[in-house]
Amino acid sequence: MRDNKAKFPHFPGSTLNRLAVGVAAAIGGLLLAGAAWADDHERDLHMYEKANSLESDLEHGRKEYKVCVVCHRPEGWGTKDGQYPQIAGQLRGVIIKQLEDIRSRNRDNPTMFPFATSQMLDRPQDIADVAGYIARLPMTTDVGHGSGDDLEHGKKLYDEHCAECHGDGGEGNAEDLIPSLYGQHYAYMVRQFEWIRDGRRRNGDPKMIKQAKMFSERDLKAVMDYASRLPVPEEKRAAPGWKNPDFPEYVRSE
Repeated sequence: MRDNKAKFPHFPGSTLNRLAVGVAAAIGGLLLAGAAWADDHERDLHMYEKANSLESDLEHGRKEYKVCVVCHRPEGWGTKDGQYPQIAGQLRGVIIKQLEDIRSRNRDNPTMFPFATSQMLDRPQDIADVAGYIARLPMTTDVGHGSGDDLEHGKKLYDEHCAECHGDGGEGNAEDLIPSLYGQHYAYMVRQFEWIRDGRRRNGDPKMIKQAKMFSERDLKAVMDYASRLPVPEEKRAAPGWKNPDFPEYVRSE
């Protein structure tokens, strides 16, 4: 300890001991936290694989969805300002994967985290059920768009950089868990693209992350404006004036 005093003359020996113990504890805590995260990641990966292999019980999914209507509304259409996405009609496997990424903190979403980790979605079957219910909801075509003044540039970028994975019509890819883009709110897509670019969404595809870093602000707004206007397939569209009959007592407001 004399050597330590020589190096740190302003600290008494007892303080140095406490510092050493504190540093050791902190390092130990980080190691334990890392191990715990790895365990959680493995558990959540197993949860995803299990949930994805199960058939969806839509009636139970409806009951599970009750906790979602506060933000996503009964129809699952989100909001034009992009605060909430349209989740209705999204690919079932994609919904399961995103829930598991939020659970495992592979995707930052403080608002969703308490719901994704709640006891209501504690079993693979629960996740499979609610994902199946959401995927069956008909979609609105009344979504938020950008300015519309740079769509030619947006289409060029989409065809060159996005269509290979997300599809020419924004249909996504169920096998590769690539989300559909048609019927999605412009402002939401802009924000998510920025978060993927900036590392806030750690579940972004490496190829997409690389592309995002190359896009200018003009590119970003143009391509997302174009993507927001991709037509929803006829068979997935909600009928005019449709309201989700499963939630008749929900008070809807503009």
